[in-house]
Amino acid sequence: MAKESKNKTRVQRWRNKFRFIILNDDTFEEIITLKLSPLNIFVVSVIAIISTIALTTILIAFTSLKELIPGHASSKLRREAIELALTSDSLQAALESNERYIIGIKRILEGEVIDTVLMEIEDKYTDSTISLTLSNPSTQDSAFREWVEQENAFTLNESGANLGIPQLISPLEGIITSGFDKVGEHYAIDIAAAANTPIKTCHEGTVIFADWTSETGNIIIIQHENNLISAYKHNSALLKEAGEFVRSGEAIAIIGNSGENSTGPHLHFELWYEGAPIDPLGFIQF
Repeated sequence: MAKESKNKTRVQRWRNKFRFIILNDDTFEEIITLKLSPLNIFVVSVIAIISTIALTTILIAFTSLKELIPGHASSKLRREAIELALTSDSLQAALESNERYIIGIKRILEGEVIDTVLMEIEDKYTDSTISLTLSNPSTQDSAFREWVEQENAFTLNESGANLGIPQLISPLEGIITSGFDKVGEHYAIDIAAAANTPIKTCHEGTVIFADWTSETGNIIIIQHENNLISAYKHNSALLKEAGEFVRSGEAIAIIGNSGENSTGPHLHFELWYEGAPIDPLGFIQF
């Protein structure tokens, strides 16, 4: 009973009302009179605290005041960061495209076949949205190429002119490792060069054979004017097919080491005139 009485006394204390009066100090006139209890003060205080927290949260969440909080970036800074990230990605893609273009141009200048270089780059970068393209040659480029071709064209000696053989150019720049030997039945010269070096036709003509054999690997044979035939053996790849017409100096194959009779990467080059083998060194300056 004493415990219950004590609890009732505590509750009563929370409910006891007190008068809060503000008086004029000179006239003792009552200006404000409030009746308060501890329970009312507690409830009002809780409501004020909750309201303050809610209002502060709303102001921070939906106004620019949140930008004043340390560590919280502004919306403008976030937009700028996103724009910078997109610009960086675009610049990276453009840089990679330029690097691929430069690598392709370098390989082409070193003598590789243009179509082969483009195919390899496209296969390696199939996900790239920017492909490697080559513009049409300028007037200066065409004039320079014509000058180079003319420099390489005048390689025919007097014996070739007497036989009616057209002016021929070297199919490959390299080291001659084996010469023409009619007694040893080696009716050709062997020219060694770096891997992936393109092989060019010595004169314009029509491809009459382009296939693979077990002994000499990939072979391409071209019929020229005046009953002249040139053969290119042991290639790693053929760039032309039978029936195609090729111009003088046009790439027709890639140097290789194919076939059972090959002992290393080289070109086995043969010339046949009116059905008989002739020494290429007598008609071409290598």
